[in-house]
Amino acid sequence: MKKIVVIPNDGKDIGLGNTIKAVESLITCAEIYMDEEYSVIGRGVNFVPKSELYDDRDAVLVLGGDGTILSVAASCAKKHIPVLGINLGKVGFMTEIEIGGMDEALSKLISGDYQTERRMMMRVERRSSDGLDVFHALNDVVVAKTAEAQLISVELFSDKQLVNRYIADGLIIATPTGSTGYSISAGGPVVDPNMSLFVATPICAHMLSVRSAVLSDKHLIRVRLDETFSGNKGIITADGDIKGFMAAGDEIVITKSEYELELIKIGKQSFFKTVLMKLS
Repeated sequence: MKKIVVIPNDGKDIGLGNTIKAVESLITCAEIYMDEEYSVIGRGVNFVPKSELYDDRDAVLVLGGDGTILSVAASCAKKHIPVLGINLGKVGFMTEIEIGGMDEALSKLISGDYQTERRMMMRVERRSSDGLDVFHALNDVVVAKTAEAQLISVELFSDKQLVNRYIADGLIIATPTGSTGYSISAGGPVVDPNMSLFVATPICAHMLSVRSAVLSDKHLIRVRLDETFSGNKGIITADGDIKGFMAAGDEIVITKSEYELELIKIGKQSFFKTVLMKLS
């Protein structure tokens, strides 16, 4: 039997009604695992601590939005577990199955009637006087001004070459998957998610002419806070989660991660058709 992890978003699935429906559809033909915080569901589910949730599993079923997938992406990628998303959010590029198609999608998940699509991730090092932190992101990493700052000055390098210096609210470095997230809201391009590259997009730049930069994933990308800019302080987020702070002279170093996220694809709808449908 397949071992399937079910990840609900109880902020979108109020009362967990859709989650319970999915569990009841799967429980007779698969071993279901959930975080022990949802043990009230019962129904023969194996409830385990979060630290054991992804051990030796065949697939992960996410009921929520793209943000819910982002919250489990690194854990699933490191364990090489494919993810199927059921969209309970507003847009949903990765959670492509709408709730009305859930029964068919679950049937195909059990029978193995699906394909997987590999998505590039990024490895991020935060280098500061506090030491070195390392984390992985599927969508993007953002260096942004702190609440008390008006603007920050950010330098962007590809290997040792200066790409640009931005005086702005911040700078987004996105993967192709992340190109339809925060990056597109800041004016960045839509990128085919099967490509392998980085997109750098400034946020509200205080400059007359500024554009996104498309950068090779074969180069080492550095984002540095300019030491000569008065009061330069920043905050770092990865896939929406706060990872730390930056002072003038600190930097983050971005490379292509050794991990990839596998997304389960049930339908045959193209990425660009999805973009036109959901962003029009």
